[in-house]
Amino acid sequence: MKISETKNRIIETASFLFYKNGYNATGINEIIAEAGIAKATLYNHFKSKEALCLAYLQFKNTTFIKGIEVYTRSKPKGKDQILAIFDFLGIFFQNKDFNGCWCIKTVSEIPKDNEVIRSEIQLQKNNFIDLISKLIMDNLDHFSEKEVTSLARQIYLLYESAVGESHLHQADWPIKETKNLCSQIIN
Repeated sequence: MKISETKNRIIETASFLFYKNGYNATGINEIIAEAGIAKATLYNHFKSKEALCLAYLQFKNTTFIKGIEVYTRSKPKGKDQILAIFDFLGIFFQNKDFNGCWCIKTVSEIPKDNEVIRSEIQLQKNNFIDLISKLIMDNLDHFSEKEVTSLARQIYLLYESAVGESHLHQADWPIKETKNLCSQIIN
């Protein structure tokens, strides 16, 4: 197996296990067994569990951002492209493996002083806010730059709430209700 294939296999395996079971509950030996590799192979690619966690967060985020960009851009221009982020979440929620937000799950498990992982998560969340800002700017022309920033943050908070509450309640009504709220604030 090629090095990049092995590394990707490790990341995909760790991502599945971290997301399903949690960062702290997933041990290195479990990742090694599931990936079918030797311990030395894992440590040739990742110097620590924290480095593997960063790769997991980046893998999940890259997949998410690509998916949501393609999905939202496939909708008609205007409000529909913005509201589509909630439709995308609805599809994600229907996936049998839906387990809430990987970032929030991870940040809740790390020590408060772990700036490396916390910074990565903050970067990802800020990038998502930027994506929402771009959707607003590309689809609604009646907001100032300052209003776009505030509106993007509001939509982000609605989205994050919908993720957490749909996971908690194991129901999609939080997604539907936050989409309705979003529709009202972008008028």
